[in-house]
Amino acid sequence: MNIVYPKAEEEKKQYQERYELAAGRVRGVYEELKNGGAVVPEYTGDYFEKVSGYLVMLMETYESVTDGTLYTKSLEELQEQNHALYEDILPENYGESYANPAYAVKVLGEEYGRYLCLLYAELRETLVWVFEQRLFFLVTGLELFIEIYDLMEDEKCEPHELRNALYYYVYDYADVTIADRTQAMLDPDHCFAQSLIMTADLTDQKYLYYFGEYIGENELGTARHLQELEVKQIEDMACTYTEGYRKGFELYRIDLSSKQTVNIRYQLGFERMIRAAMCRFEKLGLKTTMYRAVGNLIYHNGRGIRVGYSSGGANPQYDYDHRFDEALIFGKALADRKLAQQRCAYEEYQTLAAAYAGPAVVEVFGEEPFVPVAKKEAAVYTEKQRKQKLEYQSAASLLSNEFIPGDQVSFTIIAYPVPEIGQNYKEIFDETVRVNTLDSTKYSVIQQKLIDALDQGEYVTVTGRNGNRTDLTVALHPLEDPERQTDFENCLADVNIPLGEVFTSPKLEGTHGTLHVTEVYLNELKYENLSLEIEDGTVKEYMCTNFGTEKENKAYIEENLLFQHLTLPMGEFAIGTNTTAYAMGQKYGISNLLPILIAEKTGPHFAFGDTCFSHEEDLVTYNPDGKQMIAKENRFSALRHTEPEKAYFNCHTDVTIPYHELGDIIVHCHDGRQIALIHEGRFVLEGTEELNEVL
Repeated sequence: MNIVYPKAEEEKKQYQERYELAAGRVRGVYEELKNGGAVVPEYTGDYFEKVSGYLVMLMETYESVTDGTLYTKSLEELQEQNHALYEDILPENYGESYANPAYAVKVLGEEYGRYLCLLYAELRETLVWVFEQRLFFLVTGLELFIEIYDLMEDEKCEPHELRNALYYYVYDYADVTIADRTQAMLDPDHCFAQSLIMTADLTDQKYLYYFGEYIGENELGTARHLQELEVKQIEDMACTYTEGYRKGFELYRIDLSSKQTVNIRYQLGFERMIRAAMCRFEKLGLKTTMYRAVGNLIYHNGRGIRVGYSSGGANPQYDYDHRFDEALIFGKALADRKLAQQRCAYEEYQTLAAAYAGPAVVEVFGEEPFVPVAKKEAAVYTEKQRKQKLEYQSAASLLSNEFIPGDQVSFTIIAYPVPEIGQNYKEIFDETVRVNTLDSTKYSVIQQKLIDALDQGEYVTVTGRNGNRTDLTVALHPLEDPERQTDFENCLADVNIPLGEVFTSPKLEGTHGTLHVTEVYLNELKYENLSLEIEDGTVKEYMCTNFGTEKENKAYIEENLLFQHLTLPMGEFAIGTNTTAYAMGQKYGISNLLPILIAEKTGPHFAFGDTCFSHEEDLVTYNPDGKQMIAKENRFSALRHTEPEKAYFNCHTDVTIPYHELGDIIVHCHDGRQIALIHEGRFVLEGTEELNEVL
């Protein structure tokens, strides 16, 4: 087989001559370096030899893809090739890799080392495009290497010259790269992964290596397990996923028939389910788009979070080290350039944008917990850059909402375990399928009991136990018409699968206290003794005990939980009711491995950042009992019409208190009454006791 789509064919015609020139030069540099004839500074010789050698390997891979020989290789040969392409950044080799900023700085010096490490990381991101035969990315990468190599031949070359080369590489090509990513999200005819999934023999694991991603045991094991499932089991999984998506449109009363595309995001290994889902989406009138979760500089989100489709990666420490690489070149001029080109791209694909329905996401969980090493050599944003980055993210979000209004799209998210979760993988997988398909009718009734009690409240108090120091007061929005209005949404199996929570956007004024969890994993990162002090609904102080110093711990939270903001509001207060999911975590000892998507349903949780109704505040929604949900905004999102740049934070991270660390949840009414919902981690409100049966 040979997956070629129009974009690749166009680029072959446009860039072939440039490719031949650049390829010849890089091969010449590699031979010079191997034979000791290079004129770059001696201390950089090993770096340039290894990087040029890697580029030669990329070119050989590209040529094997284009002439079809890649697809004649055996599984063992493909595995050897995949290992060789990623070998340098695998954990066992990363300590002495020039892709490791600590090693690069040690060998090449602080300033040159940072930029040359960035160059190598950027060139490594070219690999996946080779498998798509995207000659643009390969050619521009080769030319960037040649430019910097030529600069380093001059003994008077200054570090800022390397920065300029990297900067203008991103700046000059922003028109092409941003338009390409926008088209990939909106245009179903521009989808390499879709073509591969629909045409490959999914019973032969060789197909996994045609993506170009690192393929480890999680990807292989997942694909192997799905191959063993009956057709009906695959169809049922796909049905849960696609029906959740459809129900989201039904819930928010958005006309799905006016939409034409859905964007699928997932981790490799689930292709059999994804193929079935694509067919089901087709029956809903939706064609599939997909784009890669790549790490090219132009696509950096400044958070180190993968968005798109990809494998689980070769080395999480490598990903962590490079999450802020953009800081080495970022500034207002680059931000303005990206915004201008994003507007051009949206205008070009305006019709497709109007037909875009939103993302459908498959998450995974069960990977070995990752505790990163914070390296002083890794790039970080300066205070000036931090402000510029936040301004850019706000402007980019508003721009996206202009062409793809948040109240006109929906989404769905579902999660499954990967083999790394342990020897009970298959049992846990089956149990997860069961958790994802619990009886919505039963939970709707039970959750309504909680909502009826909560709607009588002025505020709610939440306390911890068993070492948990939580002591929070959460203020609720007043209801003008309690017979027709509610503060809490009755969340069932629609956009967020599995079911099992009631949630609100709390009133910030009057919300205060301490939120503490002894251990929690957020966005695949571990936090030990995470403590947030809340005042008038916003984070005032924060600490954890991951590292040896207060400075390191605060920086960890600022970068990975606050996402460079000085503070964030509490955008959501919810009570999880999925005790079955909690019991699964306890039974198999995997509570710490559950993703936020499932973990948030296993206790009360508090999200920091935007509300659940970001950009959808004016969309009228109702609970199954017919009451209108009115608690959709706070004092920040209320600025969306007057000062939109201050209204949103473009993040939303849930922190959950598990039942075994939870003390009491009590509703405090205007007339002084107190209604206990949970006492010492157990549901005590009449009509909710059934939730305790599995605990």
